[in-house]
Amino acid sequence: MDIKAKIEEVVGKIKNDPQLMEKFKKDPVKAVEGVLGVDLPDDLVEKLVTGVKAKLAGDNLSGALGSLKKLF
Repeated sequence: MDIKAKIEEVVGKIKNDPQLMEKFKKDPVKAVEGVLGVDLPDDLVEKLVTGVKAKLAGDNLSGALGSLKKLF
């Protein structure tokens, strides 16, 4: 399994679905498994959840920095 590709897939779906974003905030493991449609081993799910959280945080930070640059 290409974890990086799966993280990108999950992030793309979460960013485009506000209900899924809320589900991810409440129960990230169930949300990731739901997006992928499979029940994964705990250690693999944790890696995916950690990667998705990091990617979402990075995207949010990048967007905020882009908005700040427009001010100056």
